[in-house]
Amino acid sequence: MLTELWSFRGRYRTLHLTWFAFFLSFVVWFNLAPLETTIQEDFGLEGPQMGTLRICNLALTVPARIIIGMLLDRYGPRITYSVLLMYAAIPCIGCALAQNFNQLVISRLALGIVGAGFVIGIRMVAEWFPPKEIGLAEGIYGGWGNFGSAAAAFSLPTIAGWLTFGSGDILNWRLSIALTGIVAALYGVFYFFNVQDTPPGKVYKKPKRATGLEVTTQKDFIFLILMNLPLTGVLCLLAWRLSNLDFLSQGQLYIVWLLLLGLYAFQTYNCWAANKELMAGEKRYPPADRYQFSQVAILELTYFVNFGSELAVVSMLPAFFENTFGLDKAIAGMVAASYAFMNLASRPGGGLISDKLGSRKLTMTVLTAGMGIGYLTFGQVTESWWLPFVVVLTMMCSFFVQAAEGSTFAIVPLIKHRVTGQIAGNVGAYGNVGAVVYLTTLSLLPGGAVGKKIFFELLGVMSIIVAFLCAFFLKDPEGSFAEHHKDEEDEEQVNLESVSMFAED
Repeated sequence: MLTELWSFRGRYRTLHLTWFAFFLSFVVWFNLAPLETTIQEDFGLEGPQMGTLRICNLALTVPARIIIGMLLDRYGPRITYSVLLMYAAIPCIGCALAQNFNQLVISRLALGIVGAGFVIGIRMVAEWFPPKEIGLAEGIYGGWGNFGSAAAAFSLPTIAGWLTFGSGDILNWRLSIALTGIVAALYGVFYFFNVQDTPPGKVYKKPKRATGLEVTTQKDFIFLILMNLPLTGVLCLLAWRLSNLDFLSQGQLYIVWLLLLGLYAFQTYNCWAANKELMAGEKRYPPADRYQFSQVAILELTYFVNFGSELAVVSMLPAFFENTFGLDKAIAGMVAASYAFMNLASRPGGGLISDKLGSRKLTMTVLTAGMGIGYLTFGQVTESWWLPFVVVLTMMCSFFVQAAEGSTFAIVPLIKHRVTGQIAGNVGAYGNVGAVVYLTTLSLLPGGAVGKKIFFELLGVMSIIVAFLCAFFLKDPEGSFAEHHKDEEDEEQVNLESVSMFAED
């Protein structure tokens, strides 16, 4: 596969076009951070107001990943990705035209939806690559696309400077942000006309109902409802943080919580509607058509600790290097960028290891444990440590984090192929849940070295706990290294078992 990767033909062409779609969605999603100080000065915003904008950037990504997973399974990745990229132009232009803080908040909330684009490519890549190669393919998609955040950090200030056309030192942040949305929208049109959902001759499998995740046992339905609770709970936590920043009054906070409770009830109803025949005892899945939701739950937790920690660490690492080692802002930012740069190799590396090691469970366990050890070591860093060694430690820790992300999504498409979009949406949403929980915890810890030490130790302990869960409860999906996905191999077996069970009843 590695030699054919650069051919830009067939499935490799689809892979390249899809990771670049993800890359642009992350450029759009992270287009605020590199221009923050300029925007703050332009509007005269206070620190808490900038904090509000950062929260808003994450807020709607959680429900968006769930909803987009449903739309993806129903309409296919080609249409879903194209529409999302074209939509990106609307909030980007809205942000560029904003005249006050409230308009900025609304545009950033709307932009959070674009951050859910990651889910779409997971299913697209799974359609084009066999299980034995899916780890590396998904790793390339996730790692190279995820680099969009670093690309935005490095390029947007320079582009904003160019767009002043020599008129002064103030960056043209408005045109720069609008341009990211316009480019994404144009690529969305290009993507629509240049990819297909499946290879020639292959049928795109859809669930009977895409409004709620289909499970195959009654026990798993209860498990699903319980695992959906944190997805709503983290939105309640975000609303509470917004109220602490005086963006929401106490009365408005209670109204938002009530609406979120209604959202959870609506989500639960949709899950019930998708599984009502199963819960009423009118439907029984034959063994060949079943999957264990516990496997989805463990992958949700792995993404909570790996991608959730990455989002949290990326946001605080420059300040950590600046305060711990007395570096100036520019140098601290460049040193901290070594963490994000590792995405180019580490996430594909995690997927490749998962493909080659022969056990996706073992890969997931080892990488998650390595991540935990890396964070626990980071918690011991002080100003007396040799800076080059700390940079190497940062890159090593980053490798385990991002390789674990690649390993997670080497398993996701193998759980149940026809509902891959919804499973990927749930797992991906847990990454954002982790980021919000970790960042909220960091904001509540004492400042200075003590708070940073506790923060990194928390990341390490959580990772070790999840590594133990992987070791004892995660299973290698059946057909993990086969030529075809399990539910494509022999549908006749499912039909025969269904007939046999019906005869027994």
